[in-house]
Amino acid sequence: MPKFAPPSPEFDKQKVVADNRRVRFDYFVEERFEAGIALQGTEVKALRNGEGSIAESYATVEGEEVVLINSHIPEYKNGSWMNHEPRRKRRLLLKKREIGRLMGAINRQGLTLVPLSIYFNGKGKAKVELALARGKKVHDKRETIKERDWKREQQRLMKSNG
Repeated sequence: MPKFAPPSPEFDKQKVVADNRRVRFDYFVEERFEAGIALQGTEVKALRNGEGSIAESYATVEGEEVVLINSHIPEYKNGSWMNHEPRRKRRLLLKKREIGRLMGAINRQGLTLVPLSIYFNGKGKAKVELALARGKKVHDKRETIKERDWKREQQRLMKSNG
């Protein structure tokens, strides 16, 4: 089992709206994908205001499409009766080949599909960065904490002895 994730492709992130930092602690990130997200008009406006959370969300393959579940985009303040439901299922836009690959990895290898961030790219389109991830055990999490503390201590020592 690899200790570190392979280098990921850099996506064109202009404005990051929501970031799921907990994923890097709870999972080994194995592969990253960029997916479009099907949003309603008031959801886009709420995201442009910088509101939204993907802290407890995950993605699943339902039939022939990938769905983001439990992501929270609050109602747009000026939305009137046309507002959206804050915690609805949102369809993710991927190619059929990618969906098939994700379905195989989830079913055969027991991986989880988690969102890392929601952002707007250079063209102004809302995108989701997804990761195929393997869950960490308790001892792996302890090792991650030790590594993080050791790196922090190294930086402190280098700064003081600099």
